[in-house]
Amino acid sequence: MNRTRQFAATLATAIALGGLAACGGSGSSDDGDDITLRVNLFGKFGYAEAYKKFEADHPGVTIVETAEGDLGKYNTKLTQQIAAGGDAGDVVAIEEGQTVAFLAAANKFVNLQDEGGNDVKDRWLPWVWDKATSADGKTTIGYGTDVGGLAMCYRRDLFEKAGLPTDRAEVAKLWPTWDAYIATGKKFQQGTKDKKVAFVDSSTNTYNSILMQEGDHTYFDRDDELVFDDNPAIKSAWDYSVEMTEADLSAQLKAFSDEWNAGFKNGSFATIACPAWMTGYIKDQSGEANAGKWDIATVPGGGGNWGGSWLAVPQTSKHQEMALELIDYLSDEEGQMLAFEAEGRLPSLPALYDQAALKEAKNVYFNDAPIGQLFAAGAAGLEPVYLGTKNVPVRDAVENALRSVENGEVPPARGWDDAKAAATKAAR
Repeated sequence: MNRTRQFAATLATAIALGGLAACGGSGSSDDGDDITLRVNLFGKFGYAEAYKKFEADHPGVTIVETAEGDLGKYNTKLTQQIAAGGDAGDVVAIEEGQTVAFLAAANKFVNLQDEGGNDVKDRWLPWVWDKATSADGKTTIGYGTDVGGLAMCYRRDLFEKAGLPTDRAEVAKLWPTWDAYIATGKKFQQGTKDKKVAFVDSSTNTYNSILMQEGDHTYFDRDDELVFDDNPAIKSAWDYSVEMTEADLSAQLKAFSDEWNAGFKNGSFATIACPAWMTGYIKDQSGEANAGKWDIATVPGGGGNWGGSWLAVPQTSKHQEMALELIDYLSDEEGQMLAFEAEGRLPSLPALYDQAALKEAKNVYFNDAPIGQLFAAGAAGLEPVYLGTKNVPVRDAVENALRSVENGEVPPARGWDDAKAAATKAAR
């Protein structure tokens, strides 16, 4: 996602420059005057209706959201703002891959444990709270929003044209494993009459989905040591992705690029690994003309956890009291359900998993797919995946090497060696 390789280094500088003191504090200016709360997000969180409700309950409060579509650009800017003690907004979103890094600069955020957080921490899946909490257990920088249960989204119309089943139950039977998924892809490519249509969007998305299914960590162990050679899931995910490339199953579209976005609308690919949050993105990019053409089936390998976010209040916020009220609301049951209904973001609150509104939910855009069953049914069993402080630059390095193989620039063996060397360099 074009993420900066300087992320961890910049935050390390922030810690070293600890004198860049916060200028917010509990003495913020929420004294009855009109307040504008600035919310800084990446992508679409589905908060429009929640904002309206919060503003109605808080006369004089106006919420202004800034949303960056490119996660890499968002992380780069937020890192720089936090490091320099700059104005990052009253509320900021922290993506799962950044929690460890931002915890290294925890003094730059309001400690939610000092603001009643310990009284409400049991609302979340335990690991969601823990992931935004320091190793000593004394500081929590964010309230959890969604989690990223995995499924597989596919184009019914393209499957039909290729002579494959379209019913989601039958489609799920096509790929109980990633080997079976590749075999299905070969059948698709043989059956489709439009040779401009590929079975899968990109090798990197598939790679990351497989990697996030296997084990409780990826590139780093919990001591934050690079384990590139010691984690077999990395090579397994790589080999599957290369196999897809060699079978000519990929549209070779870089995730979150303009070309990738256009691919949704143009029907350039038939399947995409689909965390819950991806459903809203697919709908937005595909447009109403493709409503009902998409559907959702279970993912090969039987699930996984990819994605999730937290809401934090920087110490530089001038309206900390109201910002804290807002993140409390957005992360509680009503706020998370509104986000689920708007953008498909799977709640991180166990209390919601047995409620009919979630269990029986369907997504009209995805041919009435029973998203409550597909995503929520296994939500309570989702396990956290540890992503180290330098996960982002290492992941970027590996993705770049994989794309070089996918684009035919280097052979797979050399690509793997390049990935290993680049990961080692990025982890320093």
